[in-house]
Amino acid sequence: MDHNPHLKSWAVPTPNKVAGKGHVEIPAEAENIVWQTRAAPPSDYENALGDAIETAFGEGHYDLAPLVARINALGVMSPEGTPWTEDRFKTEMARLGY
Repeated sequence: MDHNPHLKSWAVPTPNKVAGKGHVEIPAEAENIVWQTRAAPPSDYENALGDAIETAFGEGHYDLAPLVARINALGVMSPEGTPWTEDRFKTEMARLGY
């Protein structure tokens, strides 16, 4: 499964006050990694962007400017359908939770 269909973003867990009973960690303090807690599978756009980033990393493009240039060269456009800029890429990564 690639997402959690039962995720309730509004539910705030209340930890058990008895030390360790029923939980490995205190739920409100555990880090939720985005891909483990997403409410829907990734979109085609997100998959294409992820594939392009993976390709760029695989080719050794780790710094922002060459990474963005490689994503543009691979033909993956921003959500607006325009080539990526460094600022637009940083904004999108923040929006996606990375």
